[in-house]
Order: sequence, then C-alpha cells, then structure tokens
Amino acid sequence: MKSSRVYRKRAIVKTPRCRPVMLLITVNVAWLVVGNGDIALNIELDTNHLKTGTYYIYERTWDRVTWRVTI
Repeated sequence: MKSSRVYRKRAIVKTPRCRPVMLLITVNVAWLVVGNGDIALNIELDTNHLKTGTYYIYERTWDRVTWRVTI
C-alpha cells in the first residue's frame, strides 16, 4: 500500500493540472448564463482559489477510502 506521503504528492501534482479544464468549463457556463465574457472571466477568477482548495481536499479524502481492497 502506498504511503500517505505519496498520495499527498499526487494530489498536489494533480490539483494544478486539473485547473485549466475547470477554468474553461466555468468560463463557458458563466458566459452562457450571463452573456458577457468579461463577467464570466471575473466569476472564474473569483472562484478559482475556492475550487482549487476544494479539489485538493476532495482528492485527499478519497485517498483515505480503503474499499477493503489490497493492491
């Protein structure tokens, strides 16, 4: 079984790599809702830190789930 340090490093590496995808999704959805690209970009910039922290916590939480499987 991998150590918690390995899982922590994986979450740290995966978090910023996921952000560009999430940025595009958020900007596009916000643009469709508000109809203004500048406002849509501001919505993404304002929520970026919250979503990055949430994703990291989400990854770390799932790393603790054992599923009773041995690898």
